[in-house]
Amino acid sequence: MKNRSLSGTGSIAQNLVRLSAIAAIAGLLPQLGLSQNLVTDDTVEWYTQSGDYAGTRFSHADEINADNFDELEVAWEWDGSSFGGYSGRATPTYVDGKLFTVSGPRRNVVAIDPKTGETLWSYRLPNTARWEYSMRASYGKGIAYSRIDGRGVVYISTPGFFLVALDAETGAPLERFGGQIPVEGFPETGVVDMLADLGHPYDPYEGIPLEVGYITASSPPIVVNDTIVVGNSAEQGYLQARVENVPGDILAYDRVTGDFKWKFNVIPRPGEYGHESWENDAWQYTGDVSSWAPLSADPENNIVYVPTNPPTIDYYGGFRPGDGLFGTSLIALDTETGERRWHFQTVHHDVWNYDNPAVPIQLDINVPGQGVVPSVHQVTKQGFVYSFNRMTGEPIWGMEERPVPQSNVPGEKLSPTQPFPVKPAPFEMQGLSEEDLIDYTPELRRQALEVMANYDLGPLFNPPIHDTDPDGKIAAAMCPGDGGGANINNPPVADPTTGFLYVTSRKACSWQRVIPGEEADAAIPNPTGATFALYANDRAGGRPPRLRSGLPYFKPPYSTITAYDMNTGDIAFQIPTGETPDRIRNNPALEGVNIGDTGTGNAITMVATQNLLVYSDMDHDGETALLYAIDKQSGEELGRIEVPAQSRYGMSSWMHDGHQYIILQTGAKLTAIALPAAQPGGGSH
Repeated sequence: MKNRSLSGTGSIAQNLVRLSAIAAIAGLLPQLGLSQNLVTDDTVEWYTQSGDYAGTRFSHADEINADNFDELEVAWEWDGSSFGGYSGRATPTYVDGKLFTVSGPRRNVVAIDPKTGETLWSYRLPNTARWEYSMRASYGKGIAYSRIDGRGVVYISTPGFFLVALDAETGAPLERFGGQIPVEGFPETGVVDMLADLGHPYDPYEGIPLEVGYITASSPPIVVNDTIVVGNSAEQGYLQARVENVPGDILAYDRVTGDFKWKFNVIPRPGEYGHESWENDAWQYTGDVSSWAPLSADPENNIVYVPTNPPTIDYYGGFRPGDGLFGTSLIALDTETGERRWHFQTVHHDVWNYDNPAVPIQLDINVPGQGVVPSVHQVTKQGFVYSFNRMTGEPIWGMEERPVPQSNVPGEKLSPTQPFPVKPAPFEMQGLSEEDLIDYTPELRRQALEVMANYDLGPLFNPPIHDTDPDGKIAAAMCPGDGGGANINNPPVADPTTGFLYVTSRKACSWQRVIPGEEADAAIPNPTGATFALYANDRAGGRPPRLRSGLPYFKPPYSTITAYDMNTGDIAFQIPTGETPDRIRNNPALEGVNIGDTGTGNAITMVATQNLLVYSDMDHDGETALLYAIDKQSGEELGRIEVPAQSRYGMSSWMHDGHQYIILQTGAKLTAIALPAAQPGGGSH
C-alpha cells in the first residue's frame, strides 16, 4: 500500500500541548485544550492513563530515535509482587516528577521515583467484603491526577467501588475530601462511597446484595476541569446466567470536595432519551452497560467520551428485547451537567460481547472537502474504527445500516441491521468462510474443511446457536471473537502531529453456543441476579479441535499493526507483528512451503513518540521478548532490542531529568528502558 503525504493538521494538536505547558508553568488554568502534559526541555509528562486527555498514548519525548534505539538498556525494574500484583494492567502516570501506579488485587496506590524505581509511598484501603467479591480486583488500570491550589492529588476508584483521593507528595488521604465511611479502619477523610449515589440498597461493608447485582471498577476515573467522572464494571457477561443486575451508571464528583455532582443513567428511565429501546420493561430489572474501558475527554469543551459494553448476559438477550440503549455505545456527556451531548450505538442489542474495549481517541484531522475536523475514533473488537465529529457525533465518512443474520435460538430477537462505517476499511478479518481457511497444501485444506463442517460459519455478527441446533452444528463462528480484534490488552495509539491512528489486532474467533440458563448458572460461583435466563453461555463447549498439524485453521497474518491516515480514512500500511513462531515456520506439514511472515498471533502493545512507533512482541522462539522500533509513516523496521519480558496491556514514554524512558508492563513488574545516560550518575542534558 502506498504511503500518503501528511497534511498540516499536526500544528493544532502540537500548539495545544505547548500552550498547556506554558499555562502549567505559569500557574494559569489547570486544564487547556486536549492535553495537560507538561512539555519543557527536560520534562514530558504522561498525564492520564492513556497519556493525555485525547487518549492517544503519544509522547512528545524525542531523545530516543532510530540512531540510538539499539543502545537502550534496562534502567530499573520495579516489582509489585509484595502487593500481590501479577496482571500488569496498569499504565503508570508520570507527572510532577513522580511515577504513580496501582498494583495487586487490593489496588495499592504506589508512588515511584522515576530515575531509580524506588518506592516512595504506598496506600490502600482497609478490607471489605465488597472488595473481596470483585471480579476486577487485580485489573486496576491506573490513576487519575489533578492539582488543587498547586498541590498534586491522586484519585483512584477501588474494586469495592470507593473513590479515593490522596496527597501526591505523601500518599495521605486528602483532607476535606469525602467523609467518614462507616467501616472499621477507614480514614476520616479522602474517601467517597460511590454506592450511595447509585440508588440501590446496600451495606457499606457488604455492598449491594448479589441477587440485585454487583458493580466494581477497573479503569481509573478522569478529572475534567472541576469534575471527576467515574466509570465502572460488572461481572463479565460470559459469567452471567441470571437476568437481574444493576446498571453501570456514570457518576461525577467535585474534584476538591468529593461532593456528588450528577449521575447519567446508562439504561434510560421513563421519559429519558432511549427508554423506548428497552422492550418488555427490561429496564426495570436488568443492568450492566458498564464503561469499563478508559475514558477520554475534551476539557476545552467540557465533554467526556464514554465507551460502554453490552447489557446483562453475553450471547443471549431474549429477556431484554430491543436495541437496548446505551449498551455497546460511545456516549459524549457534558462534564458539568451530565447531560448527553450525543451518542452512537456501535452494536444494536449486543449478544456478541462486542463491548467497546478501547479509550476513544481524539484527533484534529484535515479531511478533504471538510477542512479541519475535531474527531473522535472508537476502535472495536469487531475490527472497525468508528469515526465521528467529536462535537456533533456525525460520522465523518458516513455510516450504513446493513442486514445481518438472525438467530434461531428460542426467544431471541436480534436487530435486523447493524451499523457499518463507510470508512475506514476494517483492520481485521470479519466473519469466517471457507475462503478464509488454511490452504498451504491440499491436505491442510482438507483437514480444515473437515473440522469446520461441524461449525456454523458466517459473516460478521454471526449469531450464537443453541445446544439443540436443528442443523446439528456444534457452535457458531464469531470472528473476530471476543478475544480477537482490538481488545483492552492491545490498545490503539495515535500521533496528533500527523493524524495517524495505529491499531494492533490479533486474528481469533470465538465459538458460541448457549445452553439452558439454569445449567450454565451451576458452573458460576456466587452468581449475580435471581432469575435464570432461558439461555446463557456454554463455557465448556464449542471450541473446535486443533488441526493435526497444530497450525491455525485460518490464513495468516495472525497479528498485525494497521496504520490509518485519519485525514483521508485510508490505510497507510499494515504489517505483521513480531516473528513467525518456530511451531509454524518449522512445522513438518509446511516443509517446502514459503509461508512468509505470519506474525506471532500475540496481543501486542505500542507507544507512539515524536520519532518512532515502538511495540513489544516475541521472537520466533516464543521465549525471547523483543522491543521493535518502526517508521511511523511506512511501517519499516528501524531497530530491535531484547528486553526481559513482553509488555502487556499498554506501554508509555516520558522524559524525566532530560532523559526519555519507555515503560513496559511485565506482569507484576514495571521495566524502565532508557539510554545509558539516564542511569543515576550517567549525566543529564
